[in-house]
Parts: sequence; C-alpha cells; structure tokens
Amino acid sequence: MLRDPPAERAPADRLRFGVVNLDKPPGPSAHQVAAWVRDMVADALDAAGAERPATDRVAHAGTLDPKVTGCLPLLLGDAPRMAQVFDDSVKEYVAVLELHGPAPADLDAIVAEFEGPIYQKPPKKSAVRRQLRVREIHELDVMETEDRRALLRVRCESGTYVRKLCHDIGLALGTGAHMGHLRRTATGPFDDRDLVTLEDLADALAWWVEDGDADPLRAAVAPAERALGDLPRVTIAPSAAREVAEGAPVYAPGVLDADLSAADASDRPLVACVTPDGTAVCLGRLVGDPGGDSGTVVSLERVLV
Repeated sequence: MLRDPPAERAPADRLRFGVVNLDKPPGPSAHQVAAWVRDMVADALDAAGAERPATDRVAHAGTLDPKVTGCLPLLLGDAPRMAQVFDDSVKEYVAVLELHGPAPADLDAIVAEFEGPIYQKPPKKSAVRRQLRVREIHELDVMETEDRRALLRVRCESGTYVRKLCHDIGLALGTGAHMGHLRRTATGPFDDRDLVTLEDLADALAWWVEDGDADPLRAAVAPAERALGDLPRVTIAPSAAREVAEGAPVYAPGVLDADLSAADASDRPLVACVTPDGTAVCLGRLVGDPGGDSGTVVSLERVLV
C-alpha cells in the first residue's frame, strides 16, 4: 500500500513513518534518548486510538556520547528501515579544544594541516574494532581562541572520533590538548537550524492527544522522506511502486525521471525511489540506465511501502 503524499500525511501517519531532528541533551546516551522517544510515540498513538506501526521502534543517525549534545535525527515507526542512509552521511561538529599550554602563534596553520584524509585508531571505549583506519576531514576551522581554548568547526566523514582528533592536534601543536565540550551541528541533510527538544516533542504529542492541535506535531515530526534529501532519486510510476511493494525490482519502463547529481562514484550507488508526489517507495542500487527501454534499473535493498 502506498502512503499519502508527504505534505498531506496525517499526524498519526507521521508518527508511523517520520523523522525528528532532535536536539540531544547532555546526560543520556543516544540509545536512551531513542528509547524514550519510542515510548512517548507509542503512548501517544495508543492514547489517540491510532494504530501502531508494524515495526514499533526508533533508530538514531549515529551514536553520540552521553555528554555530547546536538543534532540526533530519529527515525520513527517503519522509517528505521531506511537507517542505512546515515551510514556514510557527513557530520559536522563544534568542539572546544582545551590546550595544555599557551596557544602557539601558528595554531591556525597547524590545525589546517589536519584537513584531508587522516589515520585514526578508535579509542578503547568504542563500539568498533581498534584498528588503524582512514577518515576524511572535509573542513577544519579555528573559529575563536581565548586563553588556552580554541573553538573548532569540524566537518568530517562518518565514524570520525573528534576526541582523538583533538588529542592528535595537541601533539602536533606541541602543547598537548584534549576535547572539552562537543556539539554536533549537522548530520547529512539535517542541521541545527530546526532542532526539536525532548520537551518540544512531548508537548506536541500532548497537544495532539488532549486538544486535537496537530500543528505543533507537524512542526516537530517531519515525513521520513526528509532523511533521503542527500540521496540521488529515481522517480517511478505508481504502478511500478505497487510492483516494488510485492518485491519486484524497478524496471526501465516504470521509470519516469532520475536525478543522479548526488550519486557517488561507485558502480552501484545507493538511490531512493519515489513516486511523482514524493512518497518514498524503496532504497536500492542503481544497476541500469534510467533512460533505457528495458532491463532492471534499480535492485532493491529496502522496501519502504
């Protein structure tokens, strides 16, 4: 079954297939925050007499340590099926670099040397194997300096350890350094311009359930399609979407249009397939020519209808 167009989706449908650009507070882990939101949404749907989604869970877009704050997009209901879109998403942070000595005159120049590919070994307390790996630092700027502190803006590849980056910068400066406060300001298509706090979300759910006021909920919970903003898109006919719902791949006759400007350089880039009204149908790999007359264009990875 195809969903209603994203702009026309009812509040309950947003909770069953939506995304919250959450402002994670300091203290709880990302996993704890996701569990709280899952329970809040489930309780609201029950109180409103609305049906729960088939997969009653919440997925977050990349772990944040308990003390770290900021941008933590959460996929609601059936939307965690598309969680892989965050695997390679670019992250942006603002970090306080705490120097162990006076800042050298060439601080900016030394920090700039860390732009580009760098080697990192994950810290002991991490969820991945501690082996040397390469991560890309896309942008690294010194925004302000004060006494023995420097405010850094870091735009980097997913999986970069900013705490380790700060330590290595300190070694290069010769003063030693560690990371102070860290705040994530962007994840993929989400940034800190429209963050929603836990209190905002709780109030929006309460107003919807108790007063029937859905406007705050629409402001807090976006259609899940927003998470696909950085992916190349293939627009398919509704008839082709119904076939995809039954497990068929996307064939050339069902393709109406394609915007592959965001495609990466891989042979089989990940793409989002949508209907003309913007409803997400599936995630898949581009394996054929969208402008062709026959053959498979997109092989399925996740069906979203």
